[in-house]
Amino acid sequence: MGALVLAVAGVFLFYAYASSEFSTGGGYEVTARFTTVGSLKPGSDVRMSGIKIGTVSKQVLDPQTYLAEVTLSIDESIQLPIDSSAAVSSEGLLGGNFVDVVPGGDEKMLQPGERIELTQDAVDFIQMLSRFMFQAGSSSSGSDSSGTAPGTN
Repeated sequence: MGALVLAVAGVFLFYAYASSEFSTGGGYEVTARFTTVGSLKPGSDVRMSGIKIGTVSKQVLDPQTYLAEVTLSIDESIQLPIDSSAAVSSEGLLGGNFVDVVPGGDEKMLQPGERIELTQDAVDFIQMLSRFMFQAGSSSSGSDSSGTAPGTN
């Protein structure tokens, strides 16, 4: 009886691993460099036109350029033109980040190990919101309680 329970648990774990974002599922790897990647992490989706085409397999900081070098594992059935671009996008205010790939128009394709040169960094929504709030607060402090600007009485 115990062996049956362990066998079922093993099958469940194998299925969970195979269908999760931790399995690479084959494919080829390309890299992209970003100034900032936000909450992007290994296992995050790589998407094209909203469809998952791969995963982020690794992130390292390049000690010479101080850029985040992100390795993308792309499904082998998807060939990326060499002038494709990659952007770190957000699923919304509460969602995580993913890499959005926009295909280029070149006839030459990226080869395994090559780099996507055209990149766009992650947008920090919290920082943008705080800048907006402080900017709005400082522009409203230029008038007194009567609603007129100082010195115009």
